[in-house]
Amino acid sequence: MESPIPSQQLTHNNERVFFAVRTMEENHERTGGKPDIPHRHEFYTILLVKNACGKHFVDYVEYPLKPGIVFLLSPGQVHQIVSNIPPSGDIIMFNDEFLHLNYISADFISNLGLFSCSTSVPPLETTDEALATLLSYSTEIKKTFQTEDHYKFDIIASYLRLLLIECDRFSSQSKDRNPQTLESGRPIVRSFKELLEKNFAQWHRVNTYSRQLNITPDYLNNVIKSSIGKSAKELIVQRIILEAKRLGLHTDLSSKEIAFSLGFDDPSHFSKLFKNETSQSFSDFRAQLEKKLVQG
Repeated sequence: MESPIPSQQLTHNNERVFFAVRTMEENHERTGGKPDIPHRHEFYTILLVKNACGKHFVDYVEYPLKPGIVFLLSPGQVHQIVSNIPPSGDIIMFNDEFLHLNYISADFISNLGLFSCSTSVPPLETTDEALATLLSYSTEIKKTFQTEDHYKFDIIASYLRLLLIECDRFSSQSKDRNPQTLESGRPIVRSFKELLEKNFAQWHRVNTYSRQLNITPDYLNNVIKSSIGKSAKELIVQRIILEAKRLGLHTDLSSKEIAFSLGFDDPSHFSKLFKNETSQSFSDFRAQLEKKLVQG
């Protein structure tokens, strides 16, 4: 029997919105200090941590929750925050509609490489000076959000751009990017990511994607590697493993049933792939994570 992953929509004052901002203090008060159960958002989330002590699970990877760290979550990512003290910080949330209405292109978001639903993007470790800059932007965003200014979302979008550009300076990917390669490969990267998200359970080979894109497998791998730092094959495997982890924790499906749902005719091939990628068997992963994640 399935236990679906809870999915949260973007709301403010109990109404559906395309943008919202709140503090970690407000979230802590809302939950009574208890950790949420692992859940996913249907929107982008930027978490600027001023003060906290604990851990943050993002797609089943455990990261420290501490002052000066910045998390950037994509729609669909599963996460859970566990803080040993009342945390403080800002939470900025927006969806694709907000980006579209405020002329923030999909290329701008994609090229920064700060958000990814298919691969593990580690949190950003900032300096005190950089965190102060980021918090100054989020403060302006919060102040503007509370106004009725006719251009409030134009102002917010401008500060959001500045905030994301500042975050990009601390991204490990930004140090390795070649601007020329990035520009030429931009459409391919975007199209590949879209195909991957829709077809990862059926298409396991690079040449299946390259045929759809009318390019060679080698060229696809080179473009993806130059832009993201990982090959197309690595991204395909990582997306399969991520979905296996989600199904492993949030459903009662057996390993064999999960293998079949992810397009493996032979469950032993799935088991071998999972162990090669994670250094543990699927059953060991499942048992270990169930103990580790805090149930609210």
